[in-house]
Amino acid sequence: MSKTQNNLIHATSPYLLQHAGNPVNWEEWSPEVLNRAKKENRPLLISIGYAACHWCHVMAHESFEDEEVAKLMNKHFICIKIDREERPDIDHIYMEAAQMLTGRGGWPLNAFALPDGRPFYAATYFPKDNWKKVLANVAKAYDNSYDQLLETAEKLTEGIKIGQEFSPVEANENFKVSNYRDFLMNWRKLVDLQNGGFNGAPKFPMSNSWQFLLQYYQNTNDHFAAEALLKTLDEMAFGGIYDQIGGGFSRYAVDDKWFAPHFEKMLYDNALLVSLYANAYKTFPKLHYKKVISETIDFITRELKHSEAGFYSALDADSEGEEGKYYVWRYKELSELLSDKELALVEDYFNITKRGNWESSNNILFTNQSPQEYAKAKNLDVESFNKDLENLKEKLDSRRKKRIRPALDDKLITSWNAMMITGFVDAFKALRREKYLELAESTTQYLLKTRIIDNNQLLRTHKNDKSITGFLEDYAFTIEALINLYQVTFKIDYLMKAKDFVEVCIKDFKTESSSMFQFTSKNSEELISKTYEVNDNVIPASNSSFAKSLFLLGKFFDNDNYLEASKRMLNQVESKLYKSGPYAANWQILYGWLTYPFYEVAIMGEKAQDLSLELQAEYHSNCIFLGGQSEDLSLLENKLPKNSSETIIYVCENKTCQQPTSDIEKAKEQLK
Repeated sequence: MSKTQNNLIHATSPYLLQHAGNPVNWEEWSPEVLNRAKKENRPLLISIGYAACHWCHVMAHESFEDEEVAKLMNKHFICIKIDREERPDIDHIYMEAAQMLTGRGGWPLNAFALPDGRPFYAATYFPKDNWKKVLANVAKAYDNSYDQLLETAEKLTEGIKIGQEFSPVEANENFKVSNYRDFLMNWRKLVDLQNGGFNGAPKFPMSNSWQFLLQYYQNTNDHFAAEALLKTLDEMAFGGIYDQIGGGFSRYAVDDKWFAPHFEKMLYDNALLVSLYANAYKTFPKLHYKKVISETIDFITRELKHSEAGFYSALDADSEGEEGKYYVWRYKELSELLSDKELALVEDYFNITKRGNWESSNNILFTNQSPQEYAKAKNLDVESFNKDLENLKEKLDSRRKKRIRPALDDKLITSWNAMMITGFVDAFKALRREKYLELAESTTQYLLKTRIIDNNQLLRTHKNDKSITGFLEDYAFTIEALINLYQVTFKIDYLMKAKDFVEVCIKDFKTESSSMFQFTSKNSEELISKTYEVNDNVIPASNSSFAKSLFLLGKFFDNDNYLEASKRMLNQVESKLYKSGPYAANWQILYGWLTYPFYEVAIMGEKAQDLSLELQAEYHSNCIFLGGQSEDLSLLENKLPKNSSETIIYVCENKTCQQPTSDIEKAKEQLK
């Protein structure tokens, strides 16, 4: 390891700081660095990863800490390190290049580009010897076959740009129930009904996908949708991807049974999964879903919470240089720590073996059924078994806390915190724990206090006076969080702030040529291509999230412009909805809002919030809740009861209301 330091020493990203002591002359991305590359006519080596990434660490140890490799890199290239979580805009472009060239992507991502940033080669992890060959070959090609590289860079950049263009579509408002029902055809081929999730390995949670199936089940009563959803939720909760001792989910499982995770734990996954389990719990109130929700929130508040407010990004996969070392168990350690009865329970319930059920004689704890099912199968008293299990978990947890913890990525990313706010709101609606609402509000106040600059523009990150401007996803998920928070508090300021952010997006992220919104603001640094994020993935696309919020705010504010913009966006992708399955799940949810009855539930009077929460304890996909004690939206005009102690519920569809009632059971019937 070199004693020298490179220019990353001034970075705020933990990932970049991990490389500040490398003998490689790393730079942060900046227009100045690109200008220098142009002046010196040197190609760029752009290396992209994130702090919790296992294979990023492997490549760093093998290659970037090696003096000989560093010498090659420094001699021939201007080397730029990028944290993909700070700069997803740059990551999008070079990931697209890697996909086009190799058919696959992932991190670490290593791209070679002309001095102006146009890529001519990109791929993922390289072992050290291969990396040295690649460096030598690229350097030689740049010196001797520049024209060929230029041609490749031009074609690749053109391909990236074309991939971001949308051909105009006919304005078609004819969204049909029959089309919505057809979306499931493609899902039937993809879902793994034996193990949950989608067929094959690796397995990613893809929370948004299952949110669509939950809506689909409510709209159609289709048995397959419920079966696929429940199988996935159960198997994830029982598998090694879920931390059976401390709560919280890893990013994905490397196998097809959710058994062996890549052990990094990300804030966004856990936020989205809390929402998913909370919404599912309302329809399928399984006790272990309730446990997953509360244990995951406990993990997030214990391990990822900033001392003031807000939440850090991630925990590393590795500790002490080994992947998963913090989470796995040797049989010998367990046999020394536990009583015979406890050891028998760990062996039987958590499936550990003397030889180890995973690599290097280690065991990953996983189970095959819920505590309730296990107790019944073994003829045990459910309550006392649960108590034994909790005691055992506490014992293992306190032993584990003595180990060296995985490193923390202490970035506070606006969009991820916004997803967490929505997670807290959904958990609050499902379990009615005031603590969750307090967490949602304090995180919101933190974002509104620390992340807004001139004219309601959002920052993505801000630390030590260094900040990164917000991307569309930061706005989209913050808007979503504010809309969700309004519906459980009826504080109109949340809704007004969401509307302010929408107006910023219309001004700064929208071009005339497309119904979609750019990923980066028109005021930000110009990259080699504009990007539009349209496909839903592990995180839903910023455009699908934004389109849903336009629809909801169109309803709240009776604003036809918002509703029309939302429909135009859906129009643009409609043809993809039949074959894209999980990669269009959020768009499919919006389609469901436009094709099935969509209710505006206005609750006015003294107990407005209480009655609203009672209604929201049941799952309603196609619904907004508004109200309180003042007529602060046009939909609430003339709805405040004359009698101050009375509370009245209006269930409306397209502003036409059914018979107003103060009887909650009647309102529930009207919603069916």
